[in-house]
Amino acid sequence: MRKIILLLLMIPFSLQAGTLAPFTSDGCSLFPNGSLSDNQRWLHCCRAHDFDYWQGGMRSQRVASDKRLSQCVSEVGPVGLGILMYLGVRVGGSPLWPTSFRWGYGWQLGRGYHALSPQEQAQVAERTNQFCHKSTDILCDREIF
Repeated sequence: MRKIILLLLMIPFSLQAGTLAPFTSDGCSLFPNGSLSDNQRWLHCCRAHDFDYWQGGMRSQRVASDKRLSQCVSEVGPVGLGILMYLGVRVGGSPLWPTSFRWGYGWQLGRGYHALSPQEQAQVAERTNQFCHKSTDILCDREIF
């Protein structure tokens, strides 16, 4: 019994460290990337949101990212769409879901909400540099890069 308790206590520590996967984006995940007349109208909003979700971090960072997505989509999409997307990502983006679009999807499942350690921040910077070196993606123009 003691061994089981000890193993259970060690799980959170083993899940925080790891290797960050290269950045990927599926656009607006399970939602259209744009309207019928412009099929990429709010795609840039979703890709920026994907970058935040890829690297993960604290719960407050996720809330801020979701609000930025809502604001961005509200500026380019029809009335109410930003709010709808906000509600969708609040439900579907939990770090607990085993999906490719969960909060912190660049890390191993189970990381949850944790501040990035200096080593993890270095991995984010390295993966970002690798991505932007190979790409002319608009994401690479963001201040966070």
